[in-house]
Amino acid sequence: MIPRYTRPEMGRLWEQENRYQKWLDVEVAVCEAWAELGEIPKPTLKTIQQKADFDVLRIDEIEKTVKHDVIAFLTSVSEFVGPESRFVHKGLTSSDVVDTALSLLMREAADIIIKDLKDLMKVLKDQAFKYKDVPCMGRSHGIHAEPMTFGMKFALWYEDAKRSLKRIETAKKVISVGKISGAVGTFSNLPPELEDIVCKKLRLAPEPVATQVVQRDRHAEYMTALALIAASVEKISIEIRHLQRTEVLEAEEPFTIGQKGSSAMPHKRNPIGSENLTGLARIVRSNAIAAIEDIALWHERDISHSSVERVIIPDSTILVDYMLNRLKGILKDLYVYPERMKANMERSYGLHNSQRIMLALTEKGLTREDAYAIVQKNAMDSWKKGKGFMEILLKDPKTTKHLPTAEIKKIFDLKYYLRNVDFIFQRVFGQSI
Repeated sequence: MIPRYTRPEMGRLWEQENRYQKWLDVEVAVCEAWAELGEIPKPTLKTIQQKADFDVLRIDEIEKTVKHDVIAFLTSVSEFVGPESRFVHKGLTSSDVVDTALSLLMREAADIIIKDLKDLMKVLKDQAFKYKDVPCMGRSHGIHAEPMTFGMKFALWYEDAKRSLKRIETAKKVISVGKISGAVGTFSNLPPELEDIVCKKLRLAPEPVATQVVQRDRHAEYMTALALIAASVEKISIEIRHLQRTEVLEAEEPFTIGQKGSSAMPHKRNPIGSENLTGLARIVRSNAIAAIEDIALWHERDISHSSVERVIIPDSTILVDYMLNRLKGILKDLYVYPERMKANMERSYGLHNSQRIMLALTEKGLTREDAYAIVQKNAMDSWKKGKGFMEILLKDPKTTKHLPTAEIKKIFDLKYYLRNVDFIFQRVFGQSI
């Protein structure tokens, strides 16, 4: 079932009627190719082109008896076409149609996701430049490390999105193959040139060597590209969830008029969108594993992959489409609190300058080990006593013996840490800042 929140174009793509339409597109393209090779009379082809159609409910009815979806589909088509339907599916096996049509569907799904990514990247770029010069504390292991800017977070995510875009574009190319080579891929009942003609009509490349199916490492690569997109969405979502914590509160998901956060606690404003995206990423990742499991089939083909793909491919493309659009909305309207970022930086008493003090001491001739010991002792005193790191350093004779007051104060200049932000942005966005 297609979730109610699905964007219409991706939802319609995977509806049963569109799936059968792609099958019909392949069947008609094969008939046209046969006609070009002189194996189907032109009047017969015209009849097929004009009459070829299907009825979804009729296919369902027939399938209850024949227990084979492609045969049920072909029976329905024959009821529309009439006697000329004897030329439909000529020389083909079911997977010729199903796999080639699936490639068409996956290519169209990739196009939607590529557009989604590009739309998200526009938002990421806008927010990166909006907050390029807004200082915030960088954290490692969740602990204050050194200052950065809030815009750098968006620049990082933009760079991630560029890689995701390249991967899905590559995966689209990898999956854009057709297979019209018969029961075990040997062209036993049709000529190789027919496959070339059909694939050209459908804008696909022929599978160079096939068994009964298009090889499933192609699908696995596609699904892995989706999983990596989902993982990047989760990466951003987890950051937002952390930033929205009460103790941090440097950014917050948009909270609309009338929205409620808790049935019990009216004060709650929870990062439900980011939590939702975090959970959905787990599904997409799991589906990629299932796709990898589908690569190995018995001999020239078994059907163990089919049931899996009917679930994971529509689900993953639908979910990634939804995830990218929901994330775009969250980031576009994200509440950002620069004053809170400033206040949070001050909570660690200036300890983020510890590396600069250590390096300054080594430049005065101390060994790295001795300089580290001096700085660490003062840093621990600052943290334990809740006093400014600079204040502690200025009272330590081991430090002031090597570093005069003016030099220590200069080291605590925030601008030093942010002096290369423009350089980083130029590398990411490729333009003068």
